[in-house]
Amino acid sequence: MNIVLFAHPLFIGHASMPRYTQWLVDGMTARGHRVQVWMPEPHVHNLPVPTRFKKWMGYIDQYLLFPRWVRRHMAAQPADTLYVFSDHALGPWVPLAAAQPHVIHCHDLLAQQSALGQVPQNPVSATGRVYQRYIRSGYTQGRVFIAISRKTEQELRTFIGPAPESHVVYNGVNPRFHPAADIEGQRAALGRQLGIDLSRGFVLHVGVNTWYKNRPGVLEIYDRWRHGAPAEALPLLMVGPPPPPALAERHAASPNAADVHFLTGISDEVLVALYGVATVFLFPSIAEGFGWPIAEAMAAGCPVITTDAAPMTEVAGEAGFYIPPMDAPMSGGASWASRSAEVVDQVVALSPEARRDAIAHGFEQVRRFDSEAALDRIEAIYRKTLAAQSAT
Repeated sequence: MNIVLFAHPLFIGHASMPRYTQWLVDGMTARGHRVQVWMPEPHVHNLPVPTRFKKWMGYIDQYLLFPRWVRRHMAAQPADTLYVFSDHALGPWVPLAAAQPHVIHCHDLLAQQSALGQVPQNPVSATGRVYQRYIRSGYTQGRVFIAISRKTEQELRTFIGPAPESHVVYNGVNPRFHPAADIEGQRAALGRQLGIDLSRGFVLHVGVNTWYKNRPGVLEIYDRWRHGAPAEALPLLMVGPPPPPALAERHAASPNAADVHFLTGISDEVLVALYGVATVFLFPSIAEGFGWPIAEAMAAGCPVITTDAAPMTEVAGEAGFYIPPMDAPMSGGASWASRSAEVVDQVVALSPEARRDAIAHGFEQVRRFDSEAALDRIEAIYRKTLAAQSAT
């Protein structure tokens, strides 16, 4: 099978999508398929213009120049070609291959829902609403979709209706995420490398500054937990990009600012090591398409605290420790942060036996997200789609 994989251009700076695309490339190549990655090049984007115009220059590359390039190259593709869109947000290009065998991967519909006013936490500008409508007009012409969670598939159906074919294939967890062989030794080594005392353990969060990752909520929970004078006043490590001004100000005002560390630009090796020796992984996301870090933490033997809402509950299952969603009504006058802090205290205070049980449940749960099994399932959908659409 010849797979043409449409991907987001690198110049827009996505973090997770290039990783997902490469996972598909490596997996399908290993299964004997020919894989080409088609993405716009920054011809206009790289012109010396003020920063505020860069996005618009990128749109010229993506939606004017790239489609012309695609049309020229499609004519040279062999008969066994399947066109794969690595993200439904590439919708403007879907009409180029709508008449050909194709599959569209769908990760989350948050931007689409926000543009329709369905997500009050994320208001969208008038131009943003037009852009999301442009994306929707493209991907709704698709015929076969793969969603990364049942929650995402349910939301997708509200946009595409009942007719197109859809499947759920959970993300696969990279086998590099594994438990630490020597927790004390690895904590000491990481502490020296990062310049932080990690000997007693730490609370870990991994995420970017996107609103739904709820990084301010992480700080709020941590401060409330520390206010309760826990026996183990562990530091908080927040892995991701530098905090934006509002979050940096929130951090500076925290009474525990000296114990909160933003780690930016760390290697995958260090990230794996951090997962493997953290006391607890705190992931109070407001929404997700899947929630990859939850599975990564469980695979590395770290207990997970996350939001009691889909798809976080799909990923963590019975192995997770749950906090209420931020908008959930609280009884007894308690705040969201105080209820969440109680769960942090519960997990940090687990007995050695209870902690071993929690980790074992995490290992059992994460077997659902075997990377090779996921790729096998995706390959089967690709083959079926190519055969069915080629026959019509």
